[in-house]
Amino acid sequence: MSLGNSTSVSNGLAADASSLNALKLQAGQSSPEAIKETAKQFESLFMRELIKSMREATMKSGMLDNPGTNLGTDLLDQQMAVQMSGQPGGLSDMIAAQLSKQMGVATPDMKSVTPMPNAATSALQRASSLAAYSKQTVQPTLNQSGFVDRHTQAAARIEKETGIPAAYMVGQAGHETGWGQHEIKLRGGKSSFNLFGIKADSSWKGKVAEVSTTEYVNGVAQKKIAKFRAYDSYDESFRDYAKMITQSPRYAKASQQTGSALAFASGLQKAGYATDPQYAAKLSRAIETTQRLQQRTQVVAQSI
Repeated sequence: MSLGNSTSVSNGLAADASSLNALKLQAGQSSPEAIKETAKQFESLFMRELIKSMREATMKSGMLDNPGTNLGTDLLDQQMAVQMSGQPGGLSDMIAAQLSKQMGVATPDMKSVTPMPNAATSALQRASSLAAYSKQTVQPTLNQSGFVDRHTQAAARIEKETGIPAAYMVGQAGHETGWGQHEIKLRGGKSSFNLFGIKADSSWKGKVAEVSTTEYVNGVAQKKIAKFRAYDSYDESFRDYAKMITQSPRYAKASQQTGSALAFASGLQKAGYATDPQYAAKLSRAIETTQRLQQRTQVVAQSI
């Protein structure tokens, strides 16, 4: 393989059919040059996906987003990936050393380079997971992301006390409040901190918020004025909700179905948590959205 061919393929970044075919041809050649070039291409592809995933994990303003800017950004990312790859002592050298070892090819200038250690392999796997995750999911709204970030820690504390998964509680709170846009308010506009729409029955001795709500009677939506519990903090809201789910005989079955978002949501609907006939489907989707957002946050944190 000539140096000229190697440079051409590098500039192509295997982003089109001809470059990809050339990369496949190189991979089949048992020569140090082919191995080094193949390793560089792998690093370029990896860096491109990593940059792309990081961009997708960042909320866009929407003001300047259009097909033209998206294409320009993609081309810029491709060139950045090319420039960042093939540096001495970088990822491509470790990949080349690994390939040389597996193929039994002697590579004189690679003697000082050891195959990828476990730490580097783990980082590569985590970043690859982030790339795959970004491709598989629809980007959440700004309200959903902000709501999940704001309440996950409080829910996690209550999960340790009660065993109800934090994602389930945050997802239900998001569904009940429109991801924070329609929280129940006290008279005067102050928050009731009631994230779950729990009504104030005769057993409730605390503060009360009276608001208009939608109830379904025989499948027909009707507006009613109802009394809801009010708290002094979101932690109190999560704790009261979890206490009700785990200690009330009414929700005993649902509290034992935390292995599945749909089963948990269906259990709550059957127990009469809400009158909306589509409540289980809507709630399970909200929980799944929360789980994806929390997973994304974990993957990003681990890849840093």
